Amino acid sequence: MTNKLAVTLGKELKRLRIEKGYTQEELANKLKLHRTYISAVELGKKNITINNVYKFACELDTTLHSIFKHIEI
Repeated sequence: MTNKLAVTLGKELKRLRIEKGYTQEELANKLKLHRTYISAVELGKKNITINNVYKFACELDTTLHSIFKHIEI
């Protein structure tokens, strides 16, 4: 069973990553995370910590508020 919140958050993070022109590998290197972790988060297969959401937000030049305001579950 997939977690709808994790899937929705992952889609938003993927949208932002693509909008900024990063590949998963480029973003992973910048965040000092593994590429497969980025993939799993974007697919909603991994629950991401708020600390890592914050890392994404900083690197993608956005805010936590902006990320979460686009999420409806």
